[in-house]
Amino acid sequence: MEVYRRGRKARRPLFLVFGLPNEVGRCRLGITVTRKVGGAVARNRIKRVLRDLFRRNQATFDCPMDLVVNGQRAVLSMPAQRIEREFLSAIAELAGKVGQ
Repeated sequence: MEVYRRGRKARRPLFLVFGLPNEVGRCRLGITVTRKVGGAVARNRIKRVLRDLFRRNQATFDCPMDLVVNGQRAVLSMPAQRIEREFLSAIAELAGKVGQ
């Protein structure tokens, strides 16, 4: 996958985010959660939480890029505010790296 090979990454305790500028003009999101995290219910819950965060904050992302988020088990036990803060800081870090 191109985002893994050529993109930048931002590591957080809750997830690893890869970003690569795109020509589409908007941010796009991909989410992966491995089976090591847990069963289907846990994996789908993590994906649902991350997808909702992206949807709610998409208008604030000013750098068009493709994002791939590798979710970790810790997302299940963290409060929503902490997840959102970590997610937004990772996106801001990637936007800064991509802009360089």
